[in-house]
Amino acid sequence: MKKRVYFAGLIGLLLFLTAEARIGNSSESPFCTETKECLLYDLLCQTDDYEVRHYDAAKWVTTDEESYVFDKATYTAFMRLFKYINGSNNDGVKIDMTAPVIIKVQEKKRIWQSAIYTLSFLLPSAYQNDPPQPTDNKVYFTDLPDMKVYARTYGGYMVSLTTAYNSMQLKKQLDRAQASYNTEYYYAVGYDSPMKIMNRHNEVWYIAEGEPVCPSSP
Repeated sequence: MKKRVYFAGLIGLLLFLTAEARIGNSSESPFCTETKECLLYDLLCQTDDYEVRHYDAAKWVTTDEESYVFDKATYTAFMRLFKYINGSNNDGVKIDMTAPVIIKVQEKKRIWQSAIYTLSFLLPSAYQNDPPQPTDNKVYFTDLPDMKVYARTYGGYMVSLTTAYNSMQLKKQLDRAQASYNTEYYYAVGYDSPMKIMNRHNEVWYIAEGEPVCPSSP
């Protein structure tokens, strides 16, 4: 019995350490300049057009917003989650902002159709295992699995036009490389607050399926 309890405790400790492993100090990332903690990754390979990264599993706080317009949906969803980390939770605690913010964008939306945009904040390492419950029933938690992604980087502000353009460019590059990836959605990824003007960093991600493709530059 004691061995079983010890083993269960050991497994719990390992899970705790794993949850924190790739959410680290922002000084370890050149992209995270305004937060204490950042989602870290392993760079598997890169081309002139994109990077292939490995991310460990992590817990996020999430909300959905339906709209015809990316920018309107993301603003509304962002403010809802911002209230959660500023005390709109059962413990009334303020939670540090992290980076990046990710928005799940459905790939097959037509101009005349509304879409559901899913926006998530990364929970800090201290709240990965037991975050306070939200008071807003539109806010919930998401566990993103261990994953490999194709990432394309761009500057400026993350708005509907820049997001759509860069996702299209990444898609073309991946199709040219004959890469397998999830074509139902992509992630729009932002690292900076609206107050930051210069040297902004944004990304688009497609989730790799199977072994990632990273052809050498000619």
